[in-house]
Amino acid sequence: MQPKDSWLLPEGIEEILPQEASYLENLRRSILQLFTCWGYELVIPPMIDFIDSLLTGSGHDLDLQTFKLTDQISGRTLGFRADMTPQVARMDAHHLKHEWPTRLCYVGTVLHTRGDPLEKTRSPMQIGAELYGHAGIESDIEVIRLMLEMLAQSGLLDVHLDLGHVGIFRALSMQAGLDQISESTLFDVLQRKARPELEELMSNLAINEDVKAMLLKLPELNGGKEIIKKAHSVLAKADEQVKQALANLEAVAEQLTSRFPALPISFDLAELRGYHYHTGVVFAAFVPTIGREIARGGRYDNIGAVFGRARPATGFSADLKLLALLGKQTAQDELNQHIFAPYQKDNSLNEKIRDLRAQGHIVIQQLPGQIGNAKELGCTAVLELDRQNWVIKALQN
Repeated sequence: MQPKDSWLLPEGIEEILPQEASYLENLRRSILQLFTCWGYELVIPPMIDFIDSLLTGSGHDLDLQTFKLTDQISGRTLGFRADMTPQVARMDAHHLKHEWPTRLCYVGTVLHTRGDPLEKTRSPMQIGAELYGHAGIESDIEVIRLMLEMLAQSGLLDVHLDLGHVGIFRALSMQAGLDQISESTLFDVLQRKARPELEELMSNLAINEDVKAMLLKLPELNGGKEIIKKAHSVLAKADEQVKQALANLEAVAEQLTSRFPALPISFDLAELRGYHYHTGVVFAAFVPTIGREIARGGRYDNIGAVFGRARPATGFSADLKLLALLGKQTAQDELNQHIFAPYQKDNSLNEKIRDLRAQGHIVIQQLPGQIGNAKELGCTAVLELDRQNWVIKALQN
């Protein structure tokens, strides 16, 4: 007997109906075309992979998000991909092996064991781009620019950019001589921005007082462009790695401001998203209508080392389904009509339908005995015979 609720889906797993699916597919094509125009080549990673490959350099968080199962052939643990970046890094390091910078892009569904608190889906459609083989800030700036263009392509123009650098916390931890447990505890406290816990933790750590003061001030270093100047003062006694990271952030912000004068840019030097994964500049894009980032990325050098070839790398990703939900239809979508065509054995009608579809219009042809008129099928116009010519006539409301 079929269960009464057999139509139900698992929590956080969605199906996409025709109208939304059509818009999503159009957006996918337009973004991939944008990536192609920037020189990024499409790759398609497998949905399922050995767990060791999937979790390369990603840390504990991605491990918890990954569905796992046992391979009946090899006996090894497999996982459903929760993030495609490690797989793309393997392609660059193990298969392509270019000596020059390599630009790759991808799109596909990933699976998460749990949904984001603000976005309940467990099956995002990840779309992103990665640039391998260049260590300078110019490649960071390129991928941020491409991310902003992708958001504009999606109809999202009111974007705010947040910049950080995980190297600052990493260098301060090394300067303090923290062991792995103490560093992990401090990382957790900073992520939660728990000021009382941070003060208590610092009071219990036997570290240099100057470094302790800098770590205590780190959560306060967030805000507009004035934060960089403040950070130079607060972190004056930090080592050269911290000063270089601040210089990189400042240079990235200046070049982006030059290209996007209206782009709001903020800094958060205690933002450690992807700390176990990223190695340098990290960034995220926000819009006022949603309380979480809509795209994110950063530098993650040497991720390919486990695949036999360590290379500098930077990139970003987003959930295409979220972009489609937040964005508005492109001008091309608005130009295309949904046209209803009658069922007739008429060669001139068939030719007209073929021509319209070639131009990008949506033509739905009636079937014999079909129930449902043009309006019920979502059409905005009909094909009618006028003096031996088939012409488009708008439907009246």
